[in-house]
Amino acid sequence: MNRLRTISTRRLIAVIAGLVVLIAGAGIAQAALGGSDRVPPRVPLANAIHQALTAPRVEGVSARIEFTNRLIPSGAMPSGGHSGPTPLLSGASGRLWWAEDGRFRLELQSDGGDAQVSSDGRALTVYDARSNSAYRIALPSDEADGDARGERAHGTPPTLEQVRRGLARLAETWSLAGPDAVNLAGRPSYSVRIAPKHDGGLLGAATLAWDAANGVPLRAAVYAEGESDPVLELEATDVSYGALDADDLAADLPDDAEVTDLSPADDASGRGAPGAAGGAKLGAVRGVDAVQARLPFELAAPKTLAGLPRRAVWLARPHGRPTAIVTYGEGLGAIVVAQFEVGDETAGGPLFGGGDHGLQLPRINIDGATGSELATALGTLVTFERDGVGHVVAGSIPPQAAETAARELR
Repeated sequence: MNRLRTISTRRLIAVIAGLVVLIAGAGIAQAALGGSDRVPPRVPLANAIHQALTAPRVEGVSARIEFTNRLIPSGAMPSGGHSGPTPLLSGASGRLWWAEDGRFRLELQSDGGDAQVSSDGRALTVYDARSNSAYRIALPSDEADGDARGERAHGTPPTLEQVRRGLARLAETWSLAGPDAVNLAGRPSYSVRIAPKHDGGLLGAATLAWDAANGVPLRAAVYAEGESDPVLELEATDVSYGALDADDLAADLPDDAEVTDLSPADDASGRGAPGAAGGAKLGAVRGVDAVQARLPFELAAPKTLAGLPRRAVWLARPHGRPTAIVTYGEGLGAIVVAQFEVGDETAGGPLFGGGDHGLQLPRINIDGATGSELATALGTLVTFERDGVGHVVAGSIPPQAAETAARELR
């Protein structure tokens, strides 16, 4: 049970990576030399967005960035070893390369080692140099989505009236404020703040700022409910445009790196195919019965959990181990549950682990089972083991709600 007292830093990397990619958005724009403090003219939000969508396309972007992460409590950071935590958990400075076709590589450097987040358009790869481990997940893709992306990239941009209608639909569930005329990285920019009206979990708001001249994001930040300082932030400090070398966009992994596939299973064997042409079809092995047939243990998937209805059940194979993923509720307040058979290989794997690379988490009791709890400003993650089955409960919910959900998994 000692391995349940800490949760592997490597598992948290994959979670943080999803947030890093969302913050990076479509790239980072060019900083003007000399640090000008000019701001753009004040315009309505629809006009600012329409101007960004109709701006000339950017061929490639390279940037120096600052990444801030205040999610993980300082007392939970790894205490062993001779260096600090991975930069994906502690924040760091780094470089970003982004191509017009969506390929990118984000490189972070810190005293705790380097980290990379990259995508070739078909799969997302996250690498942590400190543990020499990488995680890869196939990106959802199908013919219809590809056609839609092509139309957006090469077709006629939306009209101002279409943008207004889109904002009106968005305003039904989100509060919008702005745009504010600001200056970022020496560029006249617009900044907008968005906050959920309901079902926002612990999310308070998010802000996005973009270059007024070309619409490429310069800064993004995420705020917890009731907080004035961001818990996650990515901002450009020195950027430039131009064609990029292929090497700048390629994930540079050591030959001996341990690579784990987190893609949902999509064939008869239950194995994903993150490198397959056209991407992966997410969740092809779906439903309680189909997933149960591929598990060596009894799946706990009640119809409701903590008052939320069950929405989806699918199969993944991290480290080649069949893992059931069950989701409850919708929106940002949803709960995700992972279940897998615990074995000797699981210690130090993607969900549990200890030692110098493990987060130091408080122990909790789940109806007699010993577990661990990571409570952050944006959500809670509970882990425990019962009858040889490991459980992970996560969501943008308070600790009490996560513990209630864990106790209802029967």
